Amino acid sequence: MSRTGNRILIVDDEAPVRSVLNALLRESGYGTLEASSGAEALARLEDEPVDLVLTDLRMPNVSGMQLLERVVARGDDTAVVVLTACEDLPMAVRAMKLGAHDYLVKPVQADQLLRAVEQALQRREDRLSARIAEHQRSAEILRFKERLQAATQETLELLVAVLDARERETLHHSKRVSEFAVLLGREMGLSGDALEVLRKAALLHDVGKIGIPDAILTKPGDLNEAEREEMQKHPQIGYRILQAVESLRPAAEIVLAHHANYDGTGYPVRWKGERIPLGSRIFSVVDSYDAMTSDRPYRGRLTHQAACAEIRRCAGTQFDPRVVEAFLRMGEDRWQAIRQALTGADRLDKLPVES
Repeated sequence: MSRTGNRILIVDDEAPVRSVLNALLRESGYGTLEASSGAEALARLEDEPVDLVLTDLRMPNVSGMQLLERVVARGDDTAVVVLTACEDLPMAVRAMKLGAHDYLVKPVQADQLLRAVEQALQRREDRLSARIAEHQRSAEILRFKERLQAATQETLELLVAVLDARERETLHHSKRVSEFAVLLGREMGLSGDALEVLRKAALLHDVGKIGIPDAILTKPGDLNEAEREEMQKHPQIGYRILQAVESLRPAAEIVLAHHANYDGTGYPVRWKGERIPLGSRIFSVVDSYDAMTSDRPYRGRLTHQAACAEIRRCAGTQFDPRVVEAFLRMGEDRWQAIRQALTGADRLDKLPVES
């Protein structure tokens, strides 16, 4: 991290200490300001914003702890590193709980101080970057909601195509599983409004991924635990998006539960059996079928027969046995007709019409 432009306010009631700290930090490339008391530091902060406050704890009138509380309360993400001549573990714990980035005991070694300052500034920068990214994602989600409000079927397909394009390996995935879900829904006796809700839910099942950072969504390797937890938020984000659009509200719960497993595992909800919406149970089967029978960068596609064998094996655990039974009754040609119609297609009006 570049030190150019980073401003540090040194707060200590002992002038020799301030002088030593000032010289060390300036020599290391930081800009510095000085204050001889907590009250003076607060006044300086009103006029001259800084990136980090380096403060002694034991000072008359406004103590370093009180200064820390006031700096944190300002909410401007100023980092704070505290110094004290007396090693006091309870005070250190309290300071860290209040928001101090580090706690150093005098006399402190130069390299230790510089390391603490650099790490505190880096954490501040990371926090600010995360906040900006979160704001950008929130703004993007809001814009997406607004576009969904008046979306025609054609516009929905276009918006979903944009989402699919973020994950290059899933070209036409949402279109296919939408039509797959309708095909299986008909086989299970769904019709009319119920079938249309299923179509939209399947088409929009991954809409929540608009709130997932590209660095996670398009990461070529395995996700770490924190990234996996972030990715698993997308059904909840999708649920909130669809709940905000009156015409799509009936599809929201299907989207929320589309990664719920029949045996109660899965995420983010731990619903089990028929507590899971039927649309989600239907979607789960066709989504897995599409994933298994599509090429991926890390493996080739499975045959229809191999995919069916895996779906049969997972009946009662991942999948609803009744949905699996309906799926297995249907011939391969019906699934292949949809896949072929969407190969290189941009519109769903090229799909064969089911009687």
